[in-house]
Amino acid sequence: MSNRTSILIVDDERMVRESLTKWFLEDGYHVGAAEDASAAIRQLQAQLWDIILLDIKMPGMDGMELQQRIREVDPLAAVIFITAHGSVDTAVQALKSGAFDYVTKPVDPDYLSHLIRNAVKQRAMMQENVKLREQIAEMPRLDEIIGESPSMEKVFQLIETVARTDTTVMIRGESGTGKELIARAIHSNSERRYLPIVTINCGAVPEGVLGSELFGYERGAFTGARYRRKGKLELADQGTLFLDEIGNVGMKPQVDLLRALETKQFTRVGGNENVKVDFRIICATNKDLEKAIQENTFREDLYYRLNAFTIVVPPLRERKSDIPLLVNYFVRKYARAMAKSVASISPEAMDVLVRYNWPGNVRELGNAIERAMVVGRPPSILPEDLPFRLSEKNNMPRSGSLAAVEKLHIAQVLAQNNWNISRSAEILEIDRVTLYNKIHRYNLRKP
Repeated sequence: MSNRTSILIVDDERMVRESLTKWFLEDGYHVGAAEDASAAIRQLQAQLWDIILLDIKMPGMDGMELQQRIREVDPLAAVIFITAHGSVDTAVQALKSGAFDYVTKPVDPDYLSHLIRNAVKQRAMMQENVKLREQIAEMPRLDEIIGESPSMEKVFQLIETVARTDTTVMIRGESGTGKELIARAIHSNSERRYLPIVTINCGAVPEGVLGSELFGYERGAFTGARYRRKGKLELADQGTLFLDEIGNVGMKPQVDLLRALETKQFTRVGGNENVKVDFRIICATNKDLEKAIQENTFREDLYYRLNAFTIVVPPLRERKSDIPLLVNYFVRKYARAMAKSVASISPEAMDVLVRYNWPGNVRELGNAIERAMVVGRPPSILPEDLPFRLSEKNNMPRSGSLAAVEKLHIAQVLAQNNWNISRSAEILEIDRVTLYNKIHRYNLRKP
């Protein structure tokens, strides 16, 4: 703890500064010193300090006044007043002004070290509370998930039904439909909302690494494991674990995950000790898991364990009545982010957006509006501000052949994903090799 803790000593007596600096340097703290308020303010402007030992009686600005300046810079800094003029009245005044504690000279180093340790613990708790409040503030509420269509109303009802339970939830839907947003809404409306939701993208982690990501590892478990590390399951204790792209988990991690779900305990990689955890599982997939079971690439027993309650998020093309709501939401969002006065969208541009099929779903719509906000000019987004694939009057090729339609669709998906081959192949539901072959066959080129 001490190696990460910084202490600033503010006292006009050189002997006090030097002796305290020596004590705390020997304990491994990072220590700074200032002879008066002006020097202390310069130190505060240079960096934040965890603990500030502050003399009350100093020439010029005294310690009580300096504390107010400290509060403006860092409200979480723990201030401990030190003075040779100890009195009950001064102590009460110091504590009322927000001081952590109060000691008198000559200072007992053991007692002061004890105060420092307690102050460090309190600061850590305050930082954790701030972080937790920020996380809770960022959690999506039901009224922040955009949609009024019948299919989305059904999703809202399912979220409200399952949120207050500890039931495992599987969220299904195409890429870009907002499955993680649904997962966070379930968590933020659950009894576990004051504890973390821990996310792991199973499709982005190699199978050989997934075990250590989920379960953690002990020191020396493998080359480079220099210390014990907690896994996602342990970090999600008392909270929620969100397993995104669960359909991409290999067979070996599936076995270990199933055991952890059934017993609520596991062993870290390279360890023998059983770690008990209490977590809720929410998972998401855009894959056909029933087909994967038939092909022996997904365990049937794990499927039934995860599929206790299912929420299917509809693709955007099946809820086009929600597009104007989403468009206006994204316009307001990016107008604030970019400080632009584009506050609306023209009827012609809205018509283009409503007619488009949106293979990339809400994610693609958000990207299209962001691009339009960048190139557009006040007061409104016009059709020519939209990506070229949207503003074309006829999205179908002149030739009606299957190959021509396929070529156009592949080109559109590649463009909307900035030629990210893995993401495009996932949306097209083909493997990367097949996509490369089709790019070569149709002579497609990245612009």
